Amino acid sequence: MTSPMVYRVLLSCPDRPGIVAEMSRQIAALGGNVTAAAQFTDPVTAHFFMRYEVAVDEAVGDFPERLESAVSEGLLDGGGEVRVRRSDHRPRVALLASKASHCLVEVLQRWRTGELPCDVACIIANHAHIAEYAEWFKVPFYHVPFEPNNKRAAFAEVGRILDEHDAEIVVLARFMQVFPDADAARWQGRMINIHHSFLPSFMGARPYEQAHERGVKLVGATCHYVTPDLDEGPIIEQEVVRISHRDTPADLRRKGRICEREALARGLQLHLEDRVFIHNHRTVVFS
Repeated sequence: MTSPMVYRVLLSCPDRPGIVAEMSRQIAALGGNVTAAAQFTDPVTAHFFMRYEVAVDEAVGDFPERLESAVSEGLLDGGGEVRVRRSDHRPRVALLASKASHCLVEVLQRWRTGELPCDVACIIANHAHIAEYAEWFKVPFYHVPFEPNNKRAAFAEVGRILDEHDAEIVVLARFMQVFPDADAARWQGRMINIHHSFLPSFMGARPYEQAHERGVKLVGATCHYVTPDLDEGPIIEQEVVRISHRDTPADLRRKGRICEREALARGLQLHLEDRVFIHNHRTVVFS
């Protein structure tokens, strides 16, 4: 007897009666057994989201194609999307960093300990000292300088490296460069950034200084998808820490780094586990 394979079944479509029953019927007809389920209907847009984990005998090798075909024909006449993925798939992730290393090292450490189900394909940085961390974790490293007059060529080189390593997901671990609109559009839904602010407040540069000037009592960090609109992509995860009037901008940066590490690592894990649905400018996240 062969052991079961676990698949993640992801469905997003306009809500209507009978979706759960029909999905369950289709899965059962193909020999699948639902082992975990999460679902949500957005009351504002009347859009339905579902994430199932389904165990199927490995002998049913074409389960993803057959289920996607059956659901597309039976459930998605009104639009929507269904995806079926093997739960043991390890996406190839490229990490991009600048001078600060704390977010990069956090992701690498969680990857090394098995907490993040992915393969780190390469590290790209515009500061050469990041090579030290790549050596620690035995990951291919590329130093791509970004000078004011060579950014177009630098981004072209980054794109070449990403293609060379067959990257599926790009993580900007405090990579302090703004991707061109065309690149952001190409990687939409697959490029994850950490912004050192609790968005939508304090977008752009120097957010901790902006927060200090406004006298806020909380600072935080936001993990979000990159879009052509700077710092306005759909939010995956956020983290905050309380501060006081005694804290200087340097204190805010120090405390905020904790938030940055946590928000990025958790957001990446949610994405890797197929728990995030993008709908319009928002996300639905099944934790």
